[in-house]
This record gives sequence, structure tokens and C-alpha cells, in this order.
Amino acid sequence: MRSNLHQLTTKIVSLSKSGFITTARKLFDEMPHKDSITWNAMLSSYSQLGLHTDALSLFHLMRYTNTKPDHFTFTSTLNACSGLGSFRNGTKVHGLIIAFGYQCYLPVNNSIIDMYGKCLDPYSARKAFEEMGESIRNEVTWCSLLYAYANSGQFNIAFETFYEMPKRVLVAWNIMITGFAQNGEVEMCIQLLKEMRESLCCFPDEWTFSSLMNACTESSDYAYGCTVHGFIIKIGWSSAMEVKNSILSFYAKLCCMDVAIKEFESVGLFSQVSWNAMIDGYIKMGNIIDAFNVFQRAPMKNVISWTSMIAGYARNGEGEQALNLFVQMVRSCVCPDEFTFGAILHACSSLAVLGFGKMVHGCVIRYGFQAYVYVGNGLVNMYAKCGDIKRSSYAFNEILEKDLVSWNAMLFGFGMHGLSTQALQIYDEMVAHGMKPDKVSFIGLLMTCSHAGLINKGRLFFDMMSSLYGLTYEIDHVACMVDMLGRAGYLVEAKELSSKYSKKDTVEAKSSSYEALLGACSIHGDVRMGVSVRDDLQHSVDSQKDMGYVLLSNLCCASGQWKEAEIVRKAMVDQGVKKMPGYSWIEVKNKVTVFVAGNISHPYREELYMILNSLDPEMRNPCFSSFEI
Repeated sequence: MRSNLHQLTTKIVSLSKSGFITTARKLFDEMPHKDSITWNAMLSSYSQLGLHTDALSLFHLMRYTNTKPDHFTFTSTLNACSGLGSFRNGTKVHGLIIAFGYQCYLPVNNSIIDMYGKCLDPYSARKAFEEMGESIRNEVTWCSLLYAYANSGQFNIAFETFYEMPKRVLVAWNIMITGFAQNGEVEMCIQLLKEMRESLCCFPDEWTFSSLMNACTESSDYAYGCTVHGFIIKIGWSSAMEVKNSILSFYAKLCCMDVAIKEFESVGLFSQVSWNAMIDGYIKMGNIIDAFNVFQRAPMKNVISWTSMIAGYARNGEGEQALNLFVQMVRSCVCPDEFTFGAILHACSSLAVLGFGKMVHGCVIRYGFQAYVYVGNGLVNMYAKCGDIKRSSYAFNEILEKDLVSWNAMLFGFGMHGLSTQALQIYDEMVAHGMKPDKVSFIGLLMTCSHAGLINKGRLFFDMMSSLYGLTYEIDHVACMVDMLGRAGYLVEAKELSSKYSKKDTVEAKSSSYEALLGACSIHGDVRMGVSVRDDLQHSVDSQKDMGYVLLSNLCCASGQWKEAEIVRKAMVDQGVKKMPGYSWIEVKNKVTVFVAGNISHPYREELYMILNSLDPEMRNPCFSSFEI
């Protein structure tokens, strides 16, 4: 019996190490008898493979079967809590460790400190460290505590801990350098490297130089990056894979693709990180074709490779390509993660095709990502932009731990659907939940007030933004206010506001607010002010934007100044600027039909005009100007 149990446990470990974790779990489940060693073997396998959710689930099952955990059990389980950053589960496991009397074991204590450090609770990590006593601490204990402070950004205390260490081992130096690297503090990283070399106690390794290059990448400092790269070559670490990948990532992020290609071609043996860095570099440059070529050449593609390409297509306005690639990814048996779903939901939002969005939502549920706030935010935004505000609201309510992005997405959703009452209610709830609105929140509020004609509310929010929350006004805030006042006929106030905040602004900022004001002048037929605004706009208009030219031309025509209108149109031609035609689209049975202004070639145009004519009175009926959800 004991011999058979040992053989099966050994087989579970062997299968797990060979990558057959599903088969190992099936064998585990089929075992009629299990001891703590068998449970620990399965727990450890999950933990080592990074399957932390499965590890925690197995631990709970172990507790349910009344199998007594030991110090190996707790070490693996704490590692799972650390990997997930699950403070709640970590504290529960810590409580069980005390209850079972395993707090005197060194590996368990080190795992406790590591767990609190990765859960961003250095205070609890220090408390566990102090409770150990000096006699049983080792280098791992000190490094775990040091990491807790560096990971939470408490570098002053990290430095104190660092210099208190009985022996500053290489891992400790790397923890400090990596901590500063994540904050883009290149100079501090270099200073630590100098101290490290002067101390002669240890020498930098590939992780040291990888962190240094990552610091340069975070800071986007090209000069420092080249300096560190030169030093790496001089000291002889340029051929190490981790260092090579960090160098490649640096040049790719800074869009120095010529240098990145040379580094890539000199690697010889490529890793997955190398291929992903090249894909990401081309995408950042907007060169989606070369990015896809690299993607196709990559011998292996992981979830990061697929997600980078999907996000690249989505950001470059190629939503259909993003969807096609997502389908290929799922068919290739690569499991999407939360970032994949965020990218593909963005693509669905851009396409505004509800059928595709629902399909992706089904995949979200199938893969178990509906509880992730990042994915939930994407669903709120997608449904709102696809015209289904009810489902957008449902998706918002299903987000358990809403962040500011969640509230802003719902606020914008209600605002763009003309539901001003609900939008303002969301703002009140957001503040009641302790969320501090940011600049994006106020853009949503001002847009809502503008479209709903809530002038006094809009003025109040605009003043509140600076006086109560200390936020500075940007282009969009001023343009929203000018648009709101202009729509309501407060043209003088709108012009004063535009002039006040446009004095120190860029050409883009000036043209944005002037365009809003000029549009309002055209709506209200105020030719005198329109001519004045037109003169200001002519000095600041972006030569490649069609909006300024179109508004100028329309105003000139409205005031009977045909010659001036002809001059504006000729300037458009001379600058090579073409007026973007207005268009709309409708989705029927997952097929999108686009209607372009001026195009009367649709085969069902007569029927469409009849329906539109019958709907026109209904749309203008004030009784149907808003609705509840």
C-alpha cells in the first residue's frame, strides 16, 4: 500500500515536470488514498508552474478532506498567494500556520515575509521578520524583507534595511537596482552599480545588467541607454540572453528599429521575449505590416505575442483584422488573458458591431475573466459604444471592485446616450464611494452638460474642477465649455472663455476651441462674431485639418461672402486637405451597412427615405428626448 502510494506520487511529480499537469491532476483525483506527501506533490507542481489559482483551490480541497497540512504545504500555498497578490488568502494561511504551530520553520517564515512583500504590505512583512528573532534569519529572510520595501516604493526604509544586512549578497543588490529600475531612476541604478563594484563583495550578473537596461527603457533616456549598452559590451555580458532581450526591448520601445534589428539579428538563438520585443517595437511605430511579418516568422507564439498583434490592429483602426486574429488565437488553443480581452473589446468598440462584442463577452465568461476589473471596464465601454446602454449598465454593476476607469466609462456611456440624469447620478455615486474624479471624469461631465443644455451645472463643474480638485484645464475641457455655451447662445461668454484659455495654448488648442465657437456662430447666425472668430481661426488653423476650413467656408456662405468662401476652398485644395464625408452605419444580422453623405446609390434608398421621413417627427418630439433604463 505504502509502496504503491509512493510510486503514484513519484509519477505525479514526473508528469508535472514534463508539462503534463492535466494528466497529473487526473491521476491525483483517481487515487483512492492520499497522504500529505501526495497533496504536497500536487500543490508544489501547481505552484512551480505558476498555476496559483489551481494551487489555492487544491489547498482548500485538502482542508475540506481534513488532511493535516505541514510546513511544505504552507510554503507552496503561500507561494500561490504571493503569485496572485492575494492578501486576503495570504493572511488566512498565515493564521492557519500559527494555529498549527509551524511559525518556527525558517522556509515558512521566509514565505510569509515574501507573501506580504508581494501583496504590498511591508508593515506586516517587518512584523513577521521581527517575530523570527535574529538567530534563525538567513540571507533569504533579509532579501525578502528588502524586497517588501522596494516593491512598495519605500526606498528610504529599503536603504536602511539594505545597509543593516549582515551580508549584502548579489540578490540584495539586484533587488535594489530592480526597484529603482521599475521607477525609471537610472541615476540611482548606476550609483548602486558603482557601489557594488567598489565593495568587491560580489559582481554584477545578467539580472543586474538586465535591470539597468530596463531602467533606461522605463525612463526612455536614449543617452543613458547607449552608455549602459556600451558598458555591458565592455564588461562582456552582451551575449547573455536576458541582457540581450532587455537591450532589444530598449531600442524597440524608443522606436530605434534599425538598431533593434541589428541586435535581433546578432542574437543567434532567439527567445520568445526577443520576438515579442520586435513585434511590440514595430507596433509602437505604427508599422503593423512589419509587426505581422515578425509575428508570422516567430517559431512559437505565446499569449503576449497574440495580444500584442491584436492590440496593434485595434489601435491602428483595423478592428476586423484584430477580430480575425483573436479567432485564430482561440483556435490555436492559446488561452487569452485579461489584456487580450481588453484589446479585443477595444476593437469591438471601434467597430461598434454589437454581435462581435457579444461573442467576445461569451468568451470572457467561458474563460472566467468576468470578475477582472480591466475586462469589466472594456465591456462597459464596448456595449455603450455599440449602442446597448442597458447591457453596459449591467456590465458595470457586475464589476465587484470598481476603479476610477469603471466609473468614467459608465459616465461617458450615459453621457453619449443623452442620459444626463443617470450620468450625473453616476458622478454622485462615484464621489460617495470615495473616488476622486480626474480630468477624464470632468470631460465626461462637461460633454453631458453640453448635450443636455445644463449650462449652470456645466459652469459649476468647470469651476469645481480647479477650485475643489486642483486640476488644470486642458484643451478638451475648454473646448467642451465653449461648445456648451455656444450651443446655448451664450456666444460672448464663450468667446471670452476661448480667448482667456487660448493665450498660452498651442495651435491645436486654439483651433479646437475656435472651431467649437465658429460652429456655434453658424448655428445661431451671428455673422459679426463669426467673422471675428474666423479671423482668429485663420491665424491658428492646422493646415491638415478639414474642420476649420469647412466651418470657415460655411460661415462665409451663410453671410453671402461667396468670394471669401471660394478663397477658403482654394486654400484647402492648395494644402491637399480633403473634406471627410459624413457617414453612419447600421448592423443587421452581424452585417454592417455604411451610409455616406452624398451617396444615393443604395438599392433600397426609396424605402429608407420613407422610413426616415416617418421617424423624423418622432425624433423631434420632446416627449421622447430621454428614456430610463
